[in-house]
Amino acid sequence: MIIESPITQINQSTQAVIDFASVPENYKQLMPENISKFELTGNQSFKFALQGMPEFELKLIDIQPQKILLSSASEKTPFQLSLLLNSTAENKTNAQFVFEGNFNAMMSMMIKNPISNFLGVLSQKLGSL
Repeated sequence: MIIESPITQINQSTQAVIDFASVPENYKQLMPENISKFELTGNQSFKFALQGMPEFELKLIDIQPQKILLSSASEKTPFQLSLLLNSTAENKTNAQFVFEGNFNAMMSMMIKNPISNFLGVLSQKLGSL
């Protein structure tokens, strides 16, 4: 299952976005209002929970010039979250979050809307930095 956020234009350079998104603590600023938990679990990882949703732990596994890759730390819910970046001008960057996970059809139906909404909030908040 692949879910993509809308593409958001950010009024910062790609490097500035990478610098921000490379720090796990900064993801707290991108979380929706209904966050019930956010906790750093290491230099490159954090846990979060939204009201009515299970807790997830993400770890930063790869930083490239136009992509940041986070992965679930749990084998029970294997998924990856990518932040794709494309410089459009000196201080303008297009950004898009992409969620990729292998879930059965029933689970996919249950999580599609909440994940889509979550990615939309991440994208919107990243765009307003």
